[in-house]
Amino acid sequence: MMIDFRMYDESDAPEAARPMLEAAKKRMGFVTTLNGVMAESPELLAGYNALAEQFGRSSLSSAAKHVVLITASVVNGCEYCVAAHSTLALRTRMPDEAVDALRAGKPLQDRALEAVRRLTQTMVERRGWLEEDEIEAFLAAGLTRRHVLDIVLGVGMKTLSNYTNHIAHTPLDPAWQDQEWTREQATP
Repeated sequence: MMIDFRMYDESDAPEAARPMLEAAKKRMGFVTTLNGVMAESPELLAGYNALAEQFGRSSLSSAAKHVVLITASVVNGCEYCVAAHSTLALRTRMPDEAVDALRAGKPLQDRALEAVRRLTQTMVERRGWLEEDEIEAFLAAGLTRRHVLDIVLGVGMKTLSNYTNHIAHTPLDPAWQDQEWTREQATP
């Protein structure tokens, strides 16, 4: 038996979540099913939104942010988030071949972005236990210690949404359908 998690909108969500869903609708044009599920816990929704806002302000380039979000979601097997973040990355004109590589768990051509992908993947797989030589290789690719910590922020943000989607079996929004993804599409 699967537990049914309700998807709220700005009109029927718990009172504390309504303003956040209204803001999301203004920003995106719709309330995502993820936000609708998270609204059950206004604190979770607020925490996720706060992390997303801070990650958006982080020192990582726009492309590197997409690399972190897609990579963490691929490693965690979050079909919803891979589709959503692939769509958003493509909207920012990230090259199709880079998005395809990320979705498949394959290396990127760009040296710095590949360093971000590799460190994110290792961080998620090993729950943060990185070796010194892995961090040194990341730094040697022209990135900084601050970038390492900004990746921690992005992974934390994705952990909240990835786990929520796993638990709630969040249905994919129509806006992300063109980038639908399954765990089987990533290389082991």
